[in-house]
Amino acid sequence: MAAVFPANQVIVVGGGLAGMSAANTVVELGGRTVLLDKSSFCGGNSTKATSGINGAGTKTQKTKSIPDNAEIFIADTLKGGAKKPELAKVLCANSAADVDWLVDKFDLDLSLVARLGGHSQPRTHRGKERFPGMTITYALIQMLEKVAEKTNRARIITKAEVYKLLQNGKSVVGCEYKKAGKVVKEFGPMVLASGGFGADFGSDSLLATYRPDLLHLPTTNGEHCTGDAIKMGEAIGATTIDLEWVQVHPTGLVKPDDPDAKVKFLAAEALRGVGGIVLDANGDRFCNELGRRDYVTGEMWKNKPPFRLCLNKAAADEIIWHAKHYTGRGVMKFYPSGEDLAKDMGVPLQKLVDAHQKHFEAAKKQARRAAMNPRHPRHPRHPEP
Repeated sequence: MAAVFPANQVIVVGGGLAGMSAANTVVELGGRTVLLDKSSFCGGNSTKATSGINGAGTKTQKTKSIPDNAEIFIADTLKGGAKKPELAKVLCANSAADVDWLVDKFDLDLSLVARLGGHSQPRTHRGKERFPGMTITYALIQMLEKVAEKTNRARIITKAEVYKLLQNGKSVVGCEYKKAGKVVKEFGPMVLASGGFGADFGSDSLLATYRPDLLHLPTTNGEHCTGDAIKMGEAIGATTIDLEWVQVHPTGLVKPDDPDAKVKFLAAEALRGVGGIVLDANGDRFCNELGRRDYVTGEMWKNKPPFRLCLNKAAADEIIWHAKHYTGRGVMKFYPSGEDLAKDMGVPLQKLVDAHQKHFEAAKKQARRAAMNPRHPRHPRHPEP
């Protein structure tokens, strides 16, 4: 027999940052919510985010005199290949308020700001320790857990596999899920925030339907990312758009003892943002590491694997928590010297010296251009458009 709960609530499916943001916002505005997640714990892919969260015109940027705003962010997004200006505007125009909300509401440290791939300004925010995705998402989880413990305004239900949307006519009025062998119905407005389908490699998967050319690649998505909510929407006649736009991230970390694993560790873009360089099997640097992801990925297709992401001491010290974590997980290796790295790669040491020197000279040249040209996006007095 199915259990039935009252409808004076908002139902959120998915316990990552999007779902937790929605649920916390409902509570903040005086409502009630139930959050459902099929995994045994909340967090989702959001906890894997290792570089930070983007915001243009944030309080943190202003304290650092970074001349950024929503218009510059929108321009960068459209230049990066976004096809729908109206969606880019929503994403970018709300970004400052969203980052400030995280800092103010959840007492988060997002005081470090870096310029990463595709951005003309430093706008990727993170804290001084740990992975920012984990820190941010857990803060929201803990806030909602406190509400659930002390009041009846929030419930968090894990191991809850939502498999059906309930309708009254053409309107969605709730959902049905399975937990511990029981069927449960929840009624209320629905927020679907259960992520994408990058880890669904089946022959009938959304990935096979829309991007079969990518089925052979591994993923950095969690194994839970199988497009359940999209399929539920399609089952009741919902229209989908843009499902063919699957991003291939250029840097995943390979475990030496399991090189063919379909799920990889994500190599944070921040590793490149602090000065890490990507080398091919010959020890050659072949791309701008801070270019758009599709560009970096495209250049990797043209060159010879295996590829190595190399950080010198200065770069590693700037992101030392990440480096120690990756090293501890066996997906990053410390070399006492460049000579040791060259020997392991089977290339002349001078190859690595030349690659690092050219990178260093290019960085100095860019810094000089920024200092001399007030209209350069890295100049401290760069005028707003």
